[in-house]
Amino acid sequence: MSSHPELYILRHGQTEWNAAGRMQGALDSPLTALGREQAARQADILLRAGIGADSHAFHVSPQGRARQTADIALAPLGVVPTVDDRLREISLGAWDGLTHTEIEAESPGVFRDDHPFLWQDRAPGGDGFVAFDGRLRSFLTDLTGPAVIVAHGMVSLFLRGAVLGLDLDGIAGLPGGQGVIYHLKDGIQTRLQ
Repeated sequence: MSSHPELYILRHGQTEWNAAGRMQGALDSPLTALGREQAARQADILLRAGIGADSHAFHVSPQGRARQTADIALAPLGVVPTVDDRLREISLGAWDGLTHTEIEAESPGVFRDDHPFLWQDRAPGGDGFVAFDGRLRSFLTDLTGPAVIVAHGMVSLFLRGAVLGLDLDGIAGLPGGQGVIYHLKDGIQTRLQ
């Protein structure tokens, strides 16, 4: 059984750079119309789940795309989330803002293995997995009760991996997606949509 409190983890809605295939990392781009629809759908999911300020704490990444999603998804609940810098997306350093094709041109063979995201640990000037995982585990340790978290794709994967006790290969097998919410309770993950 997990020693972590109940969590609802939301990934931000689709952004302009998601649609263009650009890695955002430490950079940002605004939500698309689809991204705003996804955030509104997340609001409906939270309302159906009976989430409220009296039962959960609310946390958001400081990055614009996550805050824009939180503004839409949490508005019907009447809550304002606490901004926590530890929830920002992994920085890819020199590769932030580039497409896979542009990264491959700068660093031939970087995508040579079959692992879906191991290449991010090798990003020149990036956070690296040790620091990234460390700050997310620090965030989890500081939680004192059930929480709703609005953040990013890699943040969601690593938070869920920590709660579920997974290694990198296990984390790579977790589902992703935008416009969904992952509910974690008692060591069990459920995708809400």
